[in-house]
Amino acid sequence: MAYRQARWDEPLVFELDTPGRRGFIPPEPPREVVESVGPLRLPGRVARRAPPGLPRLSEVEVARHYTRLSQMSYGVDSGPVPLGSCTMKYNPRVAARYAFDPRLQLVHPLQPDEDVQGLLEIAWHVQEWLKHILGMDACTLHPAAGAQGELAGVLMIRRYHELRGELEARTTIIVPDSAHGTNPASASMGGFRVLEVPTAEDGNVDMEALQAAVGPDTAGLMITNPSTLGLFEERILEVARLVHGAGGLLYYDGANLNGIMGRARPGDMGFDIAHVNLHKTFSSPHGGGGPGAGPVCVKAKPVAGGVTLADLLPGPVVVRRGGEYRLRWPGEASVGLLRAWQWNTAPIVWAYAYMLALGARGLRLAGEVSVVNTNYFLALLRGESGYSVPYAPGRPRKHEAVVSAEPLHRETGATAEDVAKGLLDRGFYAPTIYFPLIVREALMVEFTESETRENIEAYARALREIAGEARRDPGEPKRWPRNTSSARVDNVRANHPRTVTPTWRVHRLRLEGKIGPLR
Repeated sequence: MAYRQARWDEPLVFELDTPGRRGFIPPEPPREVVESVGPLRLPGRVARRAPPGLPRLSEVEVARHYTRLSQMSYGVDSGPVPLGSCTMKYNPRVAARYAFDPRLQLVHPLQPDEDVQGLLEIAWHVQEWLKHILGMDACTLHPAAGAQGELAGVLMIRRYHELRGELEARTTIIVPDSAHGTNPASASMGGFRVLEVPTAEDGNVDMEALQAAVGPDTAGLMITNPSTLGLFEERILEVARLVHGAGGLLYYDGANLNGIMGRARPGDMGFDIAHVNLHKTFSSPHGGGGPGAGPVCVKAKPVAGGVTLADLLPGPVVVRRGGEYRLRWPGEASVGLLRAWQWNTAPIVWAYAYMLALGARGLRLAGEVSVVNTNYFLALLRGESGYSVPYAPGRPRKHEAVVSAEPLHRETGATAEDVAKGLLDRGFYAPTIYFPLIVREALMVEFTESETRENIEAYARALREIAGEARRDPGEPKRWPRNTSSARVDNVRANHPRTVTPTWRVHRLRLEGKIGPLR
């Protein structure tokens, strides 16, 4: 081939090293360093005695190498990323313009409040809007991500019972089996025993099992609504009465807020504590594009001695006094700080721009369109015998749906992983697979409001084509993917450190004398 294209075995930049080529000439070290016995110590650093051992490449080779690496990646700017519960919606560039304003890079967390009034005003508005959207009374933007928001909620449940003198008795947090995996982890980190309750065939929490689980040892219940199945908990008010009647608190996992935004509020359902992912529902990037933010909001529920749940919030809260904004740091009742400073600024500014651009009606419409997109996708798959919709297949889903490839697996041997690889072969991003654990051969799909009708139709058509190919040749799915930059990973060898640590290849090349040491 005349030129190199992106492919799975793209070499390291050190392996492309060619004597005689150069695109950058490192500066020579100072003469006094070369002549000295040891390195010359300059303020805050050590000067090199020789130029760094960089690979010898022209500038265009370097540019093309990193361009090829970028072509091996897939992101929300490339096409749909339908990862259920992750809400990977498109990130508007108008919001990025403000979130990455160069002036924000100059702000220091120790600056006096009067020097950052504009930023505090933005944070205050985000707090107030989240309180309204969630139906809560107080809010902090402090947690750095959804999982940290969860931990904050669990620590607040712990602190609540501690201040009431009941902590020794309240040892258990109840978690449905359809919950996000971080829920039981957060509860365990908070020092509680985790008690799982099953999902009934109608897709709701099994009320008989919940009634048997709730008791004097119940500290709280962590639940996602809509659930990971994409179903709204129809008996949520009954669930709230049951948990509150036993003296426990209700915690809302806000990862799926996109499905009910503007239509229902956790605070109205009886939840005491809720976190929300700004990097999901409100469109700031997450994953490789972070940082994230997981604000926590609470009801002003009495605890003891005049203290309310609002006093337990971690980190600072922005308050407005007259025309000025101030940070109110946590008091003695609070669970304290979860991180060194106030919050992650970029996602807060991003979410502010997103919410301001859409307005109340636009946010509600975003949730509604995400629901329409999900149910349209399910309608397109109807009649394809290779897939099924577990748990109340006749009920409408919210922002996401879980499809099972178990029928196709029984018929042809093709697994959910094979289906995912087949989607990659067709240029699509694969959905979340094998989650939730209560669904065999699970494919969790979520298009959000960002996706077009054509993209959704193409995705459903690809799933149908994959099922057809598996029926014609059951061995074919095991050979997928063929058209991606990386072949199928060996799930056994992938755990070997030599296959996942690029630096090992660098060490090998140095030992073979193909590249020199970094001097």
